[in-house]
Amino acid sequence: MALTDTTIRQAKARDNDWKLADGKGLYLLVTKTGSKLWRLKFRVGGKEKKLALGSYPEIGLKEARAKRDEARRLVQSGSDPSSVKRERRIAKKLATANTFDAIAEEYIAKIEAEGRAGATIGKTRWLLSKLSPALGSRPIGEITPHELLAVLKASERAGHRETARRLRSFASRVFRYAVATVRAKSDPAQPLRGALVSPVAKHHAAITDPVAFGGLLRAIEEYSGQPVTCLALRFTPHVFQRPGEIRQAEWTEIDFENAVWTIPAERMKQRHAHRVPLSRQALAILSEAHELTGGGRYVFPKLGSSLKPMSENAINGALRRLGYGSDRMTAHGFRSTASSLLNESGKWSYDAIERALSHADRNQVRAAYHRGTHWLERVEMAQWWSDYLDQLRNGADIVLFTDRNAG
Repeated sequence: MALTDTTIRQAKARDNDWKLADGKGLYLLVTKTGSKLWRLKFRVGGKEKKLALGSYPEIGLKEARAKRDEARRLVQSGSDPSSVKRERRIAKKLATANTFDAIAEEYIAKIEAEGRAGATIGKTRWLLSKLSPALGSRPIGEITPHELLAVLKASERAGHRETARRLRSFASRVFRYAVATVRAKSDPAQPLRGALVSPVAKHHAAITDPVAFGGLLRAIEEYSGQPVTCLALRFTPHVFQRPGEIRQAEWTEIDFENAVWTIPAERMKQRHAHRVPLSRQALAILSEAHELTGGGRYVFPKLGSSLKPMSENAINGALRRLGYGSDRMTAHGFRSTASSLLNESGKWSYDAIERALSHADRNQVRAAYHRGTHWLERVEMAQWWSDYLDQLRNGADIVLFTDRNAG
């Protein structure tokens, strides 16, 4: 006898599971816990099988019968409804895992596991957040160059040319990862390389005139801001490392006895540990800092929180308060100043200067064979540089450079 909704609703749990038959293999399994589950009994190749069709009342009687009829048609065509259901479930799962967002998250997890810096991961997630609204839920294999270009052009029209360029580059890396993991056939970002307006290169402002730089050093010496900021501002010209490396410096990295600051690989742009020789002047500044912050983790901690490093805007902010605008000098500009004046001195080899700046050799063949760190020269150069800064700060009108190659 065919079931009715009334019969189903009135069915109660018993001590053991029991069945209410409907017809053509469809029945309702009433469990001892009170659940009501639709099941279909069918035969494939002479073997009896069962198929779960859902639970009542989520699946009503009419829908259960429709599912039964669909399954019976599959059996009649020679297919196994259980296998078809499993394939559909897998296909749905793959479709969800194949969205741009899902593949991008996989890619980010991969580069994170490979040891990319936290700052790099943060920037990468920011780029993903810019692409997600338009592309995040799209199957990655269906995204076209035209579709991606529309997103990039929107950023470009908003005046964010550099962001548009970075978005294209990041999208391309995600698509190439999808190709490598057999989730896409091509990279739609690749043909768009020439489609965007090139951003105007912006260089970090820096003072490279010795006399003018001496004026800055005197202003730094007289700066009356927060003590930790003052120390970081005085320390920066002597070591000319990247602002992020300086503000995140930890006391465990400082070797006073051997006069070396070792920056771990995870904080370095080139992903290699970098040793910085410390002059007498740099060590003196660090000794001052140790009296203030030596009991904590960071050499230059954030104001009001010893558990965090100094704000990334602290040095630039101090320069602005000293009257040096962003078009004249920046925290990163100390590197350019050191590079220019050290090279102009003629006293030090190009390789020693480049390694002091922790620059990667762009000539990959040369880099493979030229692995020396020029350490002894760099130690001598670090002390010469600090002595030279003292001369500039003290108002030397002319600093004579002696060519180290002169006979």
